[in-house]
Amino acid sequence: MTVSITAPTFEHHRDALGIGEAEPRLSWKASGDAGDNEWVQTAYEVSFERGGEVHSSGRIVSGEQVLVAWPDAPLTSRERMAVRVRVWGAGAGAADSTAATTSGTVFGAVSEWSERSVVEAGLLQPGDWSALAAGPAWAEDDTADRRPPLLRREFTLDAGVASARLYVTAHGLYEVEINGKRVGDDALSPGWTVYGERLRYYTYDVTAHLASGANVIGSWLADGWFRGRYGFNGGHRNLYGTELALIAQLEVTLDDGRTVTVATDADWQAGFGPIGFTELYDGETFDARVTAGSGDVVDGAGTPADGAAGSADDLTASDAAAGAAGIGTGTGAGTGAGSSAAGPGWSSPGFDASGFTPVVVSPHDATVLIAPQGPPVRSTEELEPVSVTTSPSGATLLDFGQNLSGRLSIRVRGERGQTVTLRHAEVLHDGELYTRPLRGAAATDRYTLAGGGEEVWEPRFTIHGFRYAEVTGWPGVLRPGDIVARVYHTDMARTGWFASSDPLVNRLHENVRWSMRGNFVDIPTDCPQRDERLGWTGDIQVFAPTASFLYDCSGMLGSWLRDVAAEQLPDGTVPWYVPVIPGGQMWTPIRPGAVWGDVAVLTPWVLYERFGDTGILAAQYESAKGWVDLMESLAGPSRLWNTGFQLGDWLDPAAPPEDPADALTDRYLVATAYFAWSTLHLARSAEVLGLTADAARYFALAAEVRAAFAAEYVLPDGRLTSDAQTAYALAIEFDLLPTPAQVAGAGARLASLVETAGNRIATGFAGTNVVSDALTSTGGVERAYALLLEQECPSWLYTVASGATTIWERWDSQLPDGTINPGEMTSFNHYALGAVADWLHRVVAGLAPASPGYRTVAFAPRPGGGLTSASARHESPYGTVSIAWRVGGGSLTVDVSLPLGTTGTLELPDGRLLAVGPGAHTFTSAAA
Repeated sequence: MTVSITAPTFEHHRDALGIGEAEPRLSWKASGDAGDNEWVQTAYEVSFERGGEVHSSGRIVSGEQVLVAWPDAPLTSRERMAVRVRVWGAGAGAADSTAATTSGTVFGAVSEWSERSVVEAGLLQPGDWSALAAGPAWAEDDTADRRPPLLRREFTLDAGVASARLYVTAHGLYEVEINGKRVGDDALSPGWTVYGERLRYYTYDVTAHLASGANVIGSWLADGWFRGRYGFNGGHRNLYGTELALIAQLEVTLDDGRTVTVATDADWQAGFGPIGFTELYDGETFDARVTAGSGDVVDGAGTPADGAAGSADDLTASDAAAGAAGIGTGTGAGTGAGSSAAGPGWSSPGFDASGFTPVVVSPHDATVLIAPQGPPVRSTEELEPVSVTTSPSGATLLDFGQNLSGRLSIRVRGERGQTVTLRHAEVLHDGELYTRPLRGAAATDRYTLAGGGEEVWEPRFTIHGFRYAEVTGWPGVLRPGDIVARVYHTDMARTGWFASSDPLVNRLHENVRWSMRGNFVDIPTDCPQRDERLGWTGDIQVFAPTASFLYDCSGMLGSWLRDVAAEQLPDGTVPWYVPVIPGGQMWTPIRPGAVWGDVAVLTPWVLYERFGDTGILAAQYESAKGWVDLMESLAGPSRLWNTGFQLGDWLDPAAPPEDPADALTDRYLVATAYFAWSTLHLARSAEVLGLTADAARYFALAAEVRAAFAAEYVLPDGRLTSDAQTAYALAIEFDLLPTPAQVAGAGARLASLVETAGNRIATGFAGTNVVSDALTSTGGVERAYALLLEQECPSWLYTVASGATTIWERWDSQLPDGTINPGEMTSFNHYALGAVADWLHRVVAGLAPASPGYRTVAFAPRPGGGLTSASARHESPYGTVSIAWRVGGGSLTVDVSLPLGTTGTLELPDGRLLAVGPGAHTFTSAAA
């Protein structure tokens, strides 16, 4: 037998250090040679190395290999163990995977043990925390910008270090250093959650940071989402509190077995550092001349400059320059502000901390502290400029060739006191950086040089959405490599790929992927550049199928959905965006709205469908039920949701710039359609969870809403009272048309509307994700291709032909004459209208899940539009699934591949439906 098993994974974690689940579910993948393609798993066994002992689960009769129940005693706080798996398997039909273990059961051959995976629990109980919340004690004006502090603590270890863990979070953002070395490579931690109910902490292995003798732990702090200015219309400060604080617990096991805990308490000290200002929207100001502690600027002789207070022990210019050379790179290579060969830095032993003052401490609610469910934000890529030019005003302009979310890292030499200013924007206008679409976000970083050598710097606590950067104040000549853009987003594993014979379609798909990366920054935001960046629920509701193909976003979205439930109102209302912040008259108080509120039902279902996770349905069930029950109450006996405020088909291209909700489609038709669709999916969720009574109730309610929709909006010939593309697309795809004849009539009318519009888009947020499928399912696949391939505005390829490298918020964010749309909302990085990529994967390439987690796969390529080839590949929970087709010589050739543990079907355009097993297969048919 040649079947091998991968090392098991735990829940949806990429790194299982400091997890919050006491009984993490296990997953593994099987692979083998071509001769093993008939192999099926019949049983498995899990081995545990725990507390110095090895024991086993024994053989468990099951064919399951994705998110299987933890078969051992629960983990305890801090517990670390190694886990491995082996499986039994035989040819298809050799054993019933549900059969009892009896002497007559045929299990087949057993595999070798997998490699070991290590899992370590975090602090699972509130009582595990001894750390207090520690912050600066100085007085601050909480109505103005506040200077971010540094915190530090000296301590001594009297023996060698066997292991050490740091558990840390903050009221605000943090970045920790120990003995002059950065801890971790994450950014903007602890991220953004509903802090009053869920405050994330991270766990770090810091064994290598510590040594016997004197040690120092320190942390940078910043306002972030906690108290920084955030939100549109000028934003709001102090959303979650007025005081920054670090909550850190360092637990050290010495070589002799003793344990030492260094936690935030009254023994810590606070001081100012070289960051003078930092905000997520507005950027960061850093003065490398500043000494840590007092925060004073010193001159080249080490004495106070510009009247600043200081002492002869303050940093010299050479000290500060050497310190600046490693600060803020985000790679963990930096040595911290003020460190140099001539003297230790603020987070190292021996530093003169006389400028630091005692902290103030306070208790905190440890019951809200949670371990992460997904990966943190990290820098995942670096881009160099594709061009460097001079603007008409004389500024240096850098074009990175790609709209992105991230920061600039600079390498500079110059005189002490020179300031380099970096401004960011997505577009240019008349040859200059164009910042109007940023609204109230300044997106400006400033670095003042210490002088005396090469200095490397990157901001720590801000992030920008940009393609272009304007550089002023640069000393000397800008050399290649002096400025690079570092791309930041939640560090999800990539799982999806697509390609075709059309380079414009391929660029469109890349634009979708880049927009996802730019907006999956701890939460799924709408845009990364302007004074907004909120977790809009409608955007991710329509985009979740695409996102779940491209990246493993299960842990990240699972965590965010917990926040959706936390912010949900008692009556079931789901907010427009999560976490909730004040939003002005339009968004406050929160009102229920279709499409947006349906995220509570439909997005958990997508995660179940794509990742095979019933746990997400269970975790979100009460939230989903609350939303559907609210819609039932609002609709009343008529089952029509036809009252109240609705956004409808938001950003329909026919809507005027000043009123994006003024769409062609009746907004109440949209609301009732979604009422039916979400109720049906709630019923399906209840069915999966074994909630029989609920399933029956909601299936019946869904049928009543469907009937009410048909009676109110559907005409006898299948046309609708709202004669618009989105109306027909929703009715067709949500199965709201009573008869096949009406389905055909609606499909014909939809195709006619698309043709009459010149194959240009006429849908907004509610219709764009379903219009291509509605055309395809009613015999209009060529019309769907025509819609895809149209290049006149508004269309997907219009944006590509206009030079877009991400998906735009508006179909005409850039007008055909090259000017920028005058509307207040004009983002060039908004993923929602990129939801068509899911159709590219499922229909153009022909790869879709037929059962949860892709355990069965539906291959159904639909060549058209003149394309001669297309392919898709997805790393599913069971392994790699792929399809590639090409047309030539009058025939269609289709290559498909499935991993062990899965099966599939292939539907060819000639009507044949073929069964497909694991392995690689090639099929041919006559070209359509």
